[in-house]
Amino acid sequence: MTGLVAFTVLVALVGLERVAELVVSKRNAAWSMERGGVETGFGHYPFMVVLHTGLLVGALVEAWVRRPEVPALLAWSMTALVLASQALRWWCITSLGRRWNTRVIIVPGMPPVRSGPYRWLKHPNYVAVVVEGIALPLVHAAWITALVFSVANAFLLRVRIRTEDAALAALPEPVEAHRA
Repeated sequence: MTGLVAFTVLVALVGLERVAELVVSKRNAAWSMERGGVETGFGHYPFMVVLHTGLLVGALVEAWVRRPEVPALLAWSMTALVLASQALRWWCITSLGRRWNTRVIIVPGMPPVRSGPYRWLKHPNYVAVVVEGIALPLVHAAWITALVFSVANAFLLRVRIRTEDAALAALPEPVEAHRA
């Protein structure tokens, strides 16, 4: 039972982290819109909110209903991946600064960010989302939630990444790219 309570606390903490993200996102979205930001892809956003809420609720429901035996190695290794995904997520948020939000809002005239994890990956935040979507439920062996979320998230990310790529294509290239 102690492991189940600890898992519930972990999921609640991730939920609180999501609320913090939404506060930052709302502030940053307003900043972008004040600078002429243009939002695209808002049709898929409600599905994203439902899916990510479903991850948290589904993991808890599955853990409490199934009450699986959880090998310590699984619990600890998945907890480490959850923490790593949170670190990557916040690295993305701080690298994008005021331009980060949960929507796809592009400010015309601003070049793409190429610092932080964006030096190596085009969409590093989605690496964090994928890892967390698998690891968080598996902290308490909620493999059904991990599987359902991962499959649904793959479809959503396909839409989301295409939307972001199209929006980012309209941004000017950084000056360094023109020198090469």
